[in-house]
Amino acid sequence: MSADWLPALASAWLLGLLGGGHCLGMCGGLMGALSLAAPPGQGRRWPLLLGYNLGRVLSYALAGLLFGSLGLAVAHTPALAVLRTLAALLLIAMGLYLAGWWQGLTRVEALGRGLWRRLQPLSRHLLPARTVGQALALGGLWGWLPCGLVYSALLWSAAQGDAVKSAALMLAFGLGTWPLMFATGLASQGLLAWLRQRGVRVAAGLLVLAFGLWSLPGPHQHWLMGWRHWF
Repeated sequence: MSADWLPALASAWLLGLLGGGHCLGMCGGLMGALSLAAPPGQGRRWPLLLGYNLGRVLSYALAGLLFGSLGLAVAHTPALAVLRTLAALLLIAMGLYLAGWWQGLTRVEALGRGLWRRLQPLSRHLLPARTVGQALALGGLWGWLPCGLVYSALLWSAAQGDAVKSAALMLAFGLGTWPLMFATGLASQGLLAWLRQRGVRVAAGLLVLAFGLWSLPGPHQHWLMGWRHWF
């Protein structure tokens, strides 16, 4: 892995972390169901939570590889600039959503409902998940749940024009969502209450919004790249 990847990987991880409030709404119920299905005791929940989240993150990486192949196919064409612009606009929409200022991103999630209608019946056979294998398979399916946050990260990673890098970015993004998902599964009320605070959500939204603006193609990209060479 090239050292040039590290800033992008850190950005992907941070995007997953900042989008935790959205993850709470999308997957929080399932995490609660996994916890209830586990035998009593915090220690016995960990294997199921680990299996579920591993399956979910691996499905993100697979999606990154698939969509990254699309980005690779247009890497040396004007279409890549269009893809990067769409990715940046989607990130801006996610920032506005996280801050609670605009809910238009929910319309984007409708794009994946057709696929989810085919996968959801399979997930029902895995509930309640009582083994690590069931939790892993359930997470692998649940990773395809229509989600504006995932779509934002997916389009941004695909716009890198490298399928392997796209998969790595989606893996890092998924790992960024782990803290909140584990906190939900372990009923860490203190962390969950903090993340639900209005100020925290607005701050997260502003950071994602700024990242989306920075991702827009334009002269500022060249200025920033030139600035980096001084360090």
